[in-house]
Amino acid sequence: MFTDYRLLKHPYAWIALGFGSGLSKKAPGTAGSLLALLLWWLLMAEQPVWLQLVVIAVGFELGVRASNWMIAKTGVHDPGYIVWDEFIGQWIALLLLPKTLMAYVLAFALFRLFDIVKRGPVGWTDKHFSGGFGVMIDDVSAGLMALAAAQAVWHFTGST
Repeated sequence: MFTDYRLLKHPYAWIALGFGSGLSKKAPGTAGSLLALLLWWLLMAEQPVWLQLVVIAVGFELGVRASNWMIAKTGVHDPGYIVWDEFIGQWIALLLLPKTLMAYVLAFALFRLFDIVKRGPVGWTDKHFSGGFGVMIDDVSAGLMALAAAQAVWHFTGST
């Protein structure tokens, strides 16, 4: 649980906390993923793929920096209130999907499943990396797995 509200004076805190969604008392990762999904729907879904990839890449680097800062300030390795990693993972899961409610529900559910269960590459990256990069990379793995699964479901079910 986040307790040092003095840190909110710094922009890195707001990034790490997913614009405040990480302050949710229940399921901050899910709250972060939902806000990420909403922001993608409103701001990025209809942008060209190259711009979406740039936003994700820049967001990843910003997340590593903000997570490193938060870890240094709080002394907690991978606190649940850091949810910027959920933003990046969720955005990866949404890549190339149409802007439909069904596609977004699918990407959200798959990303949360892979992020929570932490099997395969997600679990491996979670165990083998630390610091801000470690905070971010397991959610990138979960996002990539959700992207692959969502694309497969979307393709094989003929959804349009």
